[in-house]
Amino acid sequence: MEDYMLPCLSKKLFGIDCFGCGIQRSLVLLIRGEFEAAFYMYPAIYSMIPFFLFIGVSLIDKSRSYHKIIVFLGITTAFIMVFSYFYKLLYY
Repeated sequence: MEDYMLPCLSKKLFGIDCFGCGIQRSLVLLIRGEFEAAFYMYPAIYSMIPFFLFIGVSLIDKSRSYHKIIVFLGITTAFIMVFSYFYKLLYY
């Protein structure tokens, strides 16, 4: 599966990680059951999965409103992505 991962264009062209760098490797680690390693690879993975799950559920289940949950998870995921990006830039 790792042979088919997409390369990061930002990293290839400019040599700088993007906000999504590490998400594919983190998903592979989750599938393997390496939960701690997945978190260290990409900390936003644990808020991103429920975010996309609730988006999918909201598209299927039109009888309920998932707007508040989706907004909360979206803001949380964005905050974690930005924080971990700058943390990685400063300390690694």
